[in-house]
Amino acid sequence: MAQQEDVFKKIVSHCKEYGFVFPSSDIYDGLGAVYDYGQNGVELKNNIKQYWWQSMVLLHENIVGIDAAIFMHPTTWKASGHVDAFNDPLIDNRDSKKRYRADVLIEEQMAKYEDKIQKEIEKAQKRFGDSFDEAKFRATNERVLENQKKYDDLHHRFQEVMNAEGGIDLDGLKQIILDEGIVCPISGTRNWTDVRQFNLMFKTEMGSTADGASTIYLRPETAQGIFVNYLNVQKTGRMKLPFGIAQIGKAFRNEIVARQFIFRMREFEQMEMQFFIQPGTELDWFQKWKAYRMKWHQNLGFGAENYRFHDHDKLAHYANAATDIEFRMPFGFKEVEGIHSRTNFDLSQHAKYSGKKIEYFDPDTNESYTPYVIETSIGVDRMFLSIMCHSYEEQLLPDGQTRTVLHLPAALAPVKLAVFPLTKKDGMPEKAQEIINDLRFHFNCKYEEKDQIGKRYRRMDAIGCPYCVTVDQQTLEDNTVTLRDRDTMEQKRVAISDLRGIIEDKVSITSLLKKLL
Repeated sequence: MAQQEDVFKKIVSHCKEYGFVFPSSDIYDGLGAVYDYGQNGVELKNNIKQYWWQSMVLLHENIVGIDAAIFMHPTTWKASGHVDAFNDPLIDNRDSKKRYRADVLIEEQMAKYEDKIQKEIEKAQKRFGDSFDEAKFRATNERVLENQKKYDDLHHRFQEVMNAEGGIDLDGLKQIILDEGIVCPISGTRNWTDVRQFNLMFKTEMGSTADGASTIYLRPETAQGIFVNYLNVQKTGRMKLPFGIAQIGKAFRNEIVARQFIFRMREFEQMEMQFFIQPGTELDWFQKWKAYRMKWHQNLGFGAENYRFHDHDKLAHYANAATDIEFRMPFGFKEVEGIHSRTNFDLSQHAKYSGKKIEYFDPDTNESYTPYVIETSIGVDRMFLSIMCHSYEEQLLPDGQTRTVLHLPAALAPVKLAVFPLTKKDGMPEKAQEIINDLRFHFNCKYEEKDQIGKRYRRMDAIGCPYCVTVDQQTLEDNTVTLRDRDTMEQKRVAISDLRGIIEDKVSITSLLKKLL
């Protein structure tokens, strides 16, 4: 675990050093849990969004997009339940003065039991080799059984507390923390306060005078912008069920315990699609969207073993099915996307609070009803982080040197092709620029002439550029260049006229989309 934490620190450092992610207001020592995307980060982020958007809107004839405003009528958040119920259970340690989410402390305790079980399994695998039977070992090893019982007992108790009648049992949460002997990571003590609820919405005022100003909120999620526009889209687009509405946009949460770099931020971006369907078909559609979203993630080539579904034990009051797609980060499996069957809760609530009739007239059944909804919601920033974590590698080369390389999927890489003149004379820079001028209309290219070729390769490896081209003396004679592959470091001689054909399909979003069909 400590080794993985070291790797994560290196990734955070790499993100800043190579122009991917900067602390916000860095010259003023930053702002807690707020980050800016640099020149390479914004390109990677835009490519992620493009991959998602086209997989939804381009590949599905019955899904359209919108871009709703961040500010919404305050009654929106009353109807959605955020004003009354969008809270985190927080607990303070009196000695360190640090504040924590009580539920996260307990989840981390459960993860410790899982880690202990996994370590026992890994030790046994090394000892027994190919003859190792994991299922039998789990069922018979005393230490595994002991930790599994601790996990099961804690999990059962935790679920009872979180699903208590009338809302979360705050006293029960504190009692679990005390009974488990959970200590503050800073002070090492168990001197805890009571657990309290804290609303996560940012408030502001709209209006020209203090007396005439009204309290509004920065949206804590993008979904409600879709729901309040359901009628507008359905009528103007003449949409027939089933159909979806997709949106990419910023959301804001006043996270008290924000950590793990861009994994949990106060200002973040979501990619959400709400799929409107006939009541009674929701569980079938839930399974279909689960499969499609997992395929979308695994399509990037990071290995199926690094993903898993985590079905919710505790369902939100409006849901009848919910699961998370989790990705193996350096700090464990963590949620990157949620898929929820939201029933007709949202549309019904907005109909109730607005006084507007929000229904769908089904020409096939000749009846009107409130559609049910399947939601897919993915955090852009978490997706970005998962890609960076999986792509980062420090390679020991045969000559004893170490190269840092980002094995980014070529279609998502911020720069697709770097072009180097071998020297700054003999017309090589002009020829290199000529190549870039021809290819820049098709994919993002970068010109580099400073330092030795080896150092230039290393810089491009560090930002994940999949291909590099070197212009040399032979180029001036026969119009061929050296094309280098980032991952294999293999070099081959190719004609300048063939470059676009060789590279374009591999680096285009289309290359990813074709594998989804």
